[in-house]
Amino acid sequence: MALKLTLKPNEKMIIGGAVITNGNSKSNLIVENKVPILREKDILNETEVNTPGRRVYFAIQLMYIDEANLVVHHNSYWELVKDFLGAAPSQLAVIDRMSEHILQRQYYKALKLCRELINYEEEIKQHV
Repeated sequence: MALKLTLKPNEKMIIGGAVITNGNSKSNLIVENKVPILREKDILNETEVNTPGRRVYFAIQLMYIDEANLVVHHNSYWELVKDFLGAAPSQLAVIDRMSEHILQRQYYKALKLCRELINYEEEIKQHV
């Protein structure tokens, strides 16, 4: 089944590891096969990787778009979630679900769940 994407002017996305930037007007793309796709709103730049939850997200993002280095990214992920759980054991259920998606190679679903960790961090910061 094809995926239809509508891109805003100048919106960026990653398709199969390639960074794509739309031109000055809205456009539609139809992706005919299964390939990793991340829209700009879901992409975390390296400069934004400044909390434990964001480091976990970035590791998953790399798994999704850089399959050639999957082992490296998996190893990084497991170390990062171990550290995260050491600081926030209450997030075990989220990390368990996220890890299950990773083991099933459902990286986009894992990214969506990882947003919960990032939101958790934001809530903690607001109370400090």
